[in-house]
Amino acid sequence: MKTTTKIATIMVTAVIAVVFLFGNAVQAQAKAKPWPVPDKDKSVKAPAKADAAAGKELWAKHCKSCHGSKGLGDGPKAASLKTNPGDFSSAAFQASTDGELFFRTNVGRDEMPAYEKKIPEANDRWALVAFMRTLKK
Repeated sequence: MKTTTKIATIMVTAVIAVVFLFGNAVQAQAKAKPWPVPDKDKSVKAPAKADAAAGKELWAKHCKSCHGSKGLGDGPKAASLKTNPGDFSSAAFQASTDGELFFRTNVGRDEMPAYEKKIPEANDRWALVAFMRTLKK
């Protein structure tokens, strides 16, 4: 009898924990704060020579651990973040201008680092933007 009660208590506790964690994840995603980009940066166009293949290599090194290999926000570090890394395949993300993506990559915010110094070559950061475009559904 005592074993059955212990198992039931553990199962109920586990279910409550899963519901709590899932609810917090959904709430965090719903409360994603706006990430404004200055108007002068929104209209910046990616150079025609931006290389998505080079961007994929940089993604694997710098971005995949949080954003995941397909940009779904499911990288191995994602669960430990306070900030939802987002879904880069979504229509909302893909509706961002190249300039917005470049700006956000450069300056970072919250747990996302600024890559302007980590990846000093602007062409490499543009390559990341080109790769991000390949993640659309």
